[in-house]
Amino acid sequence: MSARETALCALIACRRDGAWSNGVLKEYISRDGLDRRDAALAARLAYGVLQNRYRLDFYLKQLLTGKLRDLHPVVRDILHLGLYQIYDLDRIPDTAAVSESVELAKKYCKKQRFAPGLVNGVLRSAVQTRLTLKEPVSLEDKYSHPWELIKLLRDYVGNDRIEAMLQADNQTPPTVVQVNTLKTSADALLERLRGEHVQARPHGWMPDCLVLSGTGDLERLPSFRDGLFYVQDAAARLSVLCAQLPRADIRLLDCCAAPGGKSFAAAIAMGGRGEILSCDIHEHKTKLISGGAARLGLGNITARQQDAAENVEAWNGAMDVVIADVPCSGYGIIRKKPDIRYKNPADMAGLPKIQLEILKNQARYVRPGGLLMYSTCTLVRAENEGVVEAFLSENQEFCTEPLPLPSCFPKNESGMLALVPGEYDTDGFFICRLRRRP
Repeated sequence: MSARETALCALIACRRDGAWSNGVLKEYISRDGLDRRDAALAARLAYGVLQNRYRLDFYLKQLLTGKLRDLHPVVRDILHLGLYQIYDLDRIPDTAAVSESVELAKKYCKKQRFAPGLVNGVLRSAVQTRLTLKEPVSLEDKYSHPWELIKLLRDYVGNDRIEAMLQADNQTPPTVVQVNTLKTSADALLERLRGEHVQARPHGWMPDCLVLSGTGDLERLPSFRDGLFYVQDAAARLSVLCAQLPRADIRLLDCCAAPGGKSFAAAIAMGGRGEILSCDIHEHKTKLISGGAARLGLGNITARQQDAAENVEAWNGAMDVVIADVPCSGYGIIRKKPDIRYKNPADMAGLPKIQLEILKNQARYVRPGGLLMYSTCTLVRAENEGVVEAFLSENQEFCTEPLPLPSCFPKNESGMLALVPGEYDTDGFFICRLRRRP
């Protein structure tokens, strides 16, 4: 099976079944036995179409003689793939983009007997008129974000930051990894990775953090298998850095831990000492945490299946630190999961209530004088500051503390920080540091 066909199958699954692109792509690439080069092309095509759907439709409206809404959904998917190759990928010949798209139409649109001819005609016209088509002007069409989402994000980040954020959402995110300093150093890992033909450089402001390229399948790298690093965005790592964990025998609870990055960061910061309970509501995800901890050699982590909203009486007042990175709408990680943008914001309306219940329950576990870190990977006030303010209004034994941030950030006094894509080259993220009064 070709990379284009795998990408098409992934797009169909995302549209028809509501599948998440990252999961279905991994499954289909494995199913179709794609090599490293074709796997990369399939991912680029599928993500590229998802990132640019509205812009590609803007072009299609100019290229079609009929109406866009009358297109069969699979024909539309195929045209999106063809247009993306023609307009956005310099290394693919136009003739290949057209001919391969026609072959996909023949195979996947057998009941639409005019589909191959339609695909051929539209894409040939796209090649001929590429310099004369109108370009989108609205933020919605230009960056392929639904207008309701743009308004929601703009209310949070402001008019002066919204376009840079939308643009960042459509860029390919870097592969960021954290060094397991219990086994190696950043300099030693750099040399090891270069020996494995991986391009690597130190992160701009996060210590013991590298940015990789040319990795292929990370899990095949000997340095990965030896547990010398784990994948984690700098924003998520910053939320643990701001906890200022000591190298001491403390007890830490990570309540919504999967896939385990914050627990791993905490274990390394604690020097492999103390005790970390790393919890998730799903059993299969706790197995991921256990597997990751074993690979990294982090023996102070115990993974446990546990609902973060249900109280465990034995834990009340027993934790020195609790990390609550709660389920959220995910609007800060659109560059990694481009299909999140097309989810209905109304479906997320109940999240703040769930987040508040989790935060209130996790607060019970914090000992007097202990620390509670709240975070999300979204940029919606109701899920971030709104939840913190509601919590503090009911729990006055807690207060915010200034965040200890790297020198490239402004001084923080509020105890809360929102990272916006396009500013520090991170995911969108919200961090809050809360202290339980002694």
